[in-house]
Amino acid sequence: MTARIALPMEAAPAPLPPGQRIYAVGDVHGCADRLHAMHEAIRDDLARRPVPAPLLVHLGDYVDRGPDSAGVIALLRDLAIPGVIIINLMGNHEAMLLETLAGEPGAAAQWLDNGGDKALRSWGISPGSAPDGWAAALPASDRDFIAGLAITYRAGPYLFVHAGLRPGVSLARQTREDMLWIREPFLSWTGGFDEDVVVVHGHTPGRAPVLRGRRIGIDTGAVLGGPLSCAVLEANRLGFIFA
Repeated sequence: MTARIALPMEAAPAPLPPGQRIYAVGDVHGCADRLHAMHEAIRDDLARRPVPAPLLVHLGDYVDRGPDSAGVIALLRDLAIPGVIIINLMGNHEAMLLETLAGEPGAAAQWLDNGGDKALRSWGISPGSAPDGWAAALPASDRDFIAGLAITYRAGPYLFVHAGLRPGVSLARQTREDMLWIREPFLSWTGGFDEDVVVVHGHTPGRAPVLRGRRIGIDTGAVLGGPLSCAVLEANRLGFIFA
């Protein structure tokens, strides 16, 4: 699989300082081949257009629905690109996985209904087996990686988060639930957010990336037949890579 870089870049909602470039990758959902192609495209872009301070942010939902959740986690867990800071955020699907492994009531049924069965199979675990044995059957390195995922990351004027923010609520008072799960009223909001941040998010799939007001949505349904999308932010410009 090959990736496509959509350049030249268009105007971005906010500028970054000279020398900084941010790559933000949307929802992967078990599509390990697409994620591998995306990482190769990012390496190629950096080789052609090096910058002093590159940053790579993955926006969560690495597992479920697609064929190779285990492969995606392995790629992310072991990923190293020389000179690049790599930030991995949690999505609601990772949160459901962790709640299931912790034995929270009703969590296993919810996770299986949302594609957790395919994730289990990718680790060689039968979805029909007893849920209380799943945690021990997952590799400890994968469990630890998923448990250590961050909820948000701030880089200058950009706030990276899986689902979004609740409008009218300060950044300090946003809830974990909203940041992992929110759709409305976030998606239809055209005003600003606290501290005038630009929110870069995934979670809600569309046919193409969305630039609306102070938000950029980059879940383009890789597991649904669309591409895996990566926003590229640099200076006052915005471009995309598709895999």
